[in-house]
Amino acid sequence: SEREVFLRELISNASDALDRARFAALEDTEIRAVSGEPSIRITIDKEQKTITISDDGIGLTEEEALQHLGTIARSGTRAFADAIETKGDDASTLVGQFGVGFYASFMVADRVLVRSLSAQKDTSSILWSSEGAGSFDITEGERADRGTDVVLHIRDDASEFLEVDKLRDIVRQHSDFIQWPI
Repeated sequence: SEREVFLRELISNASDALDRARFAALEDTEIRAVSGEPSIRITIDKEQKTITISDDGIGLTEEEALQHLGTIARSGTRAFADAIETKGDDASTLVGQFGVGFYASFMVADRVLVRSLSAQKDTSSILWSSEGAGSFDITEGERADRGTDVVLHIRDDASEFLEVDKLRDIVRQHSDFIQWPI
């Protein structure tokens, strides 16, 4: 019922990715460097009806994308939600009980793209895409710098999130404590 949670979750994920990259750089000088100051960026494109949350963090390999982004498609949570709906109960009550996470994006988006390049040397960029119906595709991506872009194709009934002031308010309310510049 609180759709704005998607932004808090994506910012939190981006912050974690930046933290992981910072720690990895202390242990491994072979990771891809980032030019400039690492940050989290939020971009709105009203014409395309997209919101993009970008970071310069640790990024994802194809294997990591399968493991982390493909979890709900393979998990028991999905089957449990389906079983509850079959009984006539409201599966939306599951949100929050198992952690909202990345999949909160589908509360406002009808399609989500993840473009990512791992900080690990000798890895390729990936493009993960899903319409939130239990399946996803992973193909070769085009991101040139380490980090991740999460592109949300905003649903018609969520167009209020395409307003800068709305997103600023959400960031102030839920993500003001993040140590990285947003």
